[in-house]
This record gives sequence, C-alpha cells and structure tokens, in this order.
Amino acid sequence: MTRSKINQAIRDMKTFCEEHRFALPPFASWTPEHWRTVGPEADEIRRCMLGWDVTDFALDDFARTGLALFTIRNGDPAAAAGMGKTYCEKIMLSSPGQLCCMHFHESKMEDIIVRAGGNLLLELYNATDDDRLADTPVTISRDGVEHTVPAGTVVSLSPGESITLPPRLYHNFQAAPAGPPSLVGEVSTVNDDTGDNHFLKPLGRFPAIEEDEKPLHLLCNEYPLAS
Repeated sequence: MTRSKINQAIRDMKTFCEEHRFALPPFASWTPEHWRTVGPEADEIRRCMLGWDVTDFALDDFARTGLALFTIRNGDPAAAAGMGKTYCEKIMLSSPGQLCCMHFHESKMEDIIVRAGGNLLLELYNATDDDRLADTPVTISRDGVEHTVPAGTVVSLSPGESITLPPRLYHNFQAAPAGPPSLVGEVSTVNDDTGDNHFLKPLGRFPAIEEDEKPLHLLCNEYPLAS
C-alpha cells in the first residue's frame, strides 16, 4: 500500500469525524517530527498500539478491501487477566464497497456500534472446531435483545444501533452500497492485533508500505522508541 493512499485515508477519516462532531484525542494530530521528541511518558500509546491504523490486508486494493481505524484506548494484552485496563475503544471508517474481510477473534469480545453516517452490513457465521464456516444458526445480541438467525445472515445496523460479537464468531462488514460511509465504534475487551485475529483466508493485518511521500501521521505499529 502506498503511503499516499494511507495519508489520504487518514485525511478522509479526519474530515468525516469532524463533519459528524466526533472529536479525536490530541495525539491523533502528532506528526512524525513530534514523535521524535516524545519520551517514555507516551509509552502507553506505543505499547498498546493506540492511534492511526490503515490496512489493505496486504491485498493492495484498499478501495475494495480495507479499513481505516483509530484506537482511542486499549489495555496491555499481558495485563488482560485483571490488572490495568481490560478494555479497548476504536473508531473506524467503513466506505461503501470496501470490505473488512471475514475473521473472528480468539479472545476478544466486542460491541460494534454505528455512530454516524450510513448503515453497516455484517455477515455472520459461527466457527467450526477446525476454524471453518459453520452451517449452524447464529445467536446474536442487538442492543441487548437476543436474536437467532441462519448462518450467513447479513445484519444491517443503522446509526445508533449495535451488535455484540463474542469470540470465534466469524464476521465481515462494509458500509451499505450507494450510501454514505459509516462511522463505526468498537468497544471491546483488550485488543491484540498481533495474535488474536483469525482470518478465514490468510491475510496480512498490517500493510507493506511503499514510501511514495512523507507520512502525514505515523501508524500505530510505526512509533519510534523513546530516546
């Protein structure tokens, strides 16, 4: 993925957040130059991978397969057994026709909440013991109300609506076609993108970057160590 596409995705997400009055924390605006001056006082941001996260899942087709995210808060996976923060919050921008690929989480439970914009479509399957798609009914909770739906059901969430996704529930999602992008919140247990994601088809979680221009902001896996 080129750096110019990453930069544009960040600009687009910042603009959409501003239009919908979703304020990002101050470190969302830190430049690479500023990061070189930041000491160990910001090690929580580094360690917990807070901040910008733009991925094409190493497929080099961001418009069709990808996602732009900002992790607002997160705990340390090593402390998930009850010490420190045991929760995570993200904001994501999903565009029409841009799929976040089919995956589940081994440990993380998450609520997906449509904050603003267009509807969000989620396709749902249980996972089999050998990590395939199960042909069994899926029990879900939508805003605290339990529903059982057939395997492969596509659930549509409008702004204000949410769904709870337990561990090992396969899901993909994208903004509804022909509508505006969807501003999507995630509230979950601690997020670990280095070891907790299982994709139905093997994919790369973080993109290989072609440096065709300078970074607007560093991604959450690019921070320099404190000097």
